[in-house]
Amino acid sequence: MTDAILRRASMGLALAGIGVAGYLTYVHYAGLHPICGVSHGCETVQTSSYATLFGIPVAVLGLITYGMILISLRLPEERGLLGGYALTAIGLGFSVYLTYREVFTIHAICSWCVSSAIVFTVLALLGTARVLSVERMPETAAPEAARRSLRQADRVLTGS
Repeated sequence: MTDAILRRASMGLALAGIGVAGYLTYVHYAGLHPICGVSHGCETVQTSSYATLFGIPVAVLGLITYGMILISLRLPEERGLLGGYALTAIGLGFSVYLTYREVFTIHAICSWCVSSAIVFTVLALLGTARVLSVERMPETAAPEAARRSLRQADRVLTGS
């Protein structure tokens, strides 16, 4: 897949994540009960002590993270690529932690939270594909700094 396709897919996923996190943020501040599909545990999870971090709703943190990932996908060269990849990795790690808490501590599953975890997982896979594809890009397509780093690593490995 080309970087453009991976980037567009990532943008779509980031927008989906903004939708999920935006809905949960709205529900939190409007004092509503989230619509929960099959799992019937959304309200339990959303009202648990794990639904906030330092007084900030986790949904707001997700909304900010998805927004920053979307912005990073619009940035040129390696700054956007590596910044977005780091944000995605942090989001994925936090999603894994929260999913663990849902299953083993809260004993309830929030389908909205699971969908966000899936979005972060797929974003991480696409981000990994983008990062790994930098070394396979033609000379004119790879960002200059990435090409320079790869040439330096090649010199170190080959001893030249």
